[in-house]
Amino acid sequence: MLPDDTGAPGPSDFDELFREHYWPMVRSLSVACGDPEAAADAVQEAFTRAFVRWRRISRYDSPSAWVRHVALNRVRDHFRHEERGVRARARLAGHARESVPPPELHDAPADVATMLAILPKQQRIAAALYYVEELSVREIAETMKLSEGAVKYHLHAARTALRDRLGGP
Repeated sequence: MLPDDTGAPGPSDFDELFREHYWPMVRSLSVACGDPEAAADAVQEAFTRAFVRWRRISRYDSPSAWVRHVALNRVRDHFRHEERGVRARARLAGHARESVPPPELHDAPADVATMLAILPKQQRIAAALYYVEELSVREIAETMKLSEGAVKYHLHAARTALRDRLGGP
């Protein structure tokens, strides 16, 4: 990471951030949302926004947390948009609203995706960030804009639900 002549972080810092964090973010968000394509699109959009604002974002304590948070918001926006479309089509067709199962996850083991799919959204996101991207509780809290205690709660609840599902002690 070499600064440019002004002492500010340069493009090489952004390139390094991208190389180090792009694929782990895509994997964890793929597991969290069940749609690898939506996850990749969201991470790409987040990195694009970071690049445009790099002079400011590069001075943050954790630029990767900012990118991850933006990507997570993009995934949420994607699925809100999808859900609105499903409801609109149901209204137009005169049918009752039907539940749409999450898309099949092709890049992660099917059992992991299936197990996480039973969890509520916040628990699923926290578990994916913790176990797939191997983020710390503090990093997850920054990403999800929650307290560390809330993240610990979501992780505990996810573990409990998965343990109950698997019939563990």
